[in-house]
Amino acid sequence: MRKRLALPLFALAFAIPTTAAMRQGGNPELKYYADAYADHYGVPRALVHAIIAQESNGNPRALSNKGAAGLMQLMPVTAGAYLVRDPFSITENLSGGIQYLADLMTEFRGEMRLAIAAYYCGSRRIARQGLYNRNPDVVSYVEAVRRRYQLELREQANRDIPTPGRGQ
Repeated sequence: MRKRLALPLFALAFAIPTTAAMRQGGNPELKYYADAYADHYGVPRALVHAIIAQESNGNPRALSNKGAAGLMQLMPVTAGAYLVRDPFSITENLSGGIQYLADLMTEFRGEMRLAIAAYYCGSRRIARQGLYNRNPDVVSYVEAVRRRYQLELREQANRDIPTPGRGQ
């Protein structure tokens, strides 16, 4: 029975990033503000889109069983610290979440893996343990975001390739 489920689940894992990319692409407001705040706070656009895809699959109304809300799944304390009054507001959630991510990137001196891990489980824990954190949930989360980030980078590169005969 397990062998029969392995292939469909494996295939589904590769389908999720495409679904997230299509969902974000289908919401021009989300893409516009995610890119604008990423540029404003100096965070790679592809990383922002990867975190959104991983956290909420592009659903601004997402709510976790632990209380994280919105596109970037902000916990209430984090939302409050970044002056997010309505975590389901696309602009407020993205502004707070991306500013938080930028602060983590600064705290961890641009080490993206540590910033992503801290986004998932908090900066104190990662500051203490660094890359030696072997919590399977944290490792899995960082790897999933890394894969989505690589996918976003490839999609951005494909969009940036000029089409022959157009605009030249």
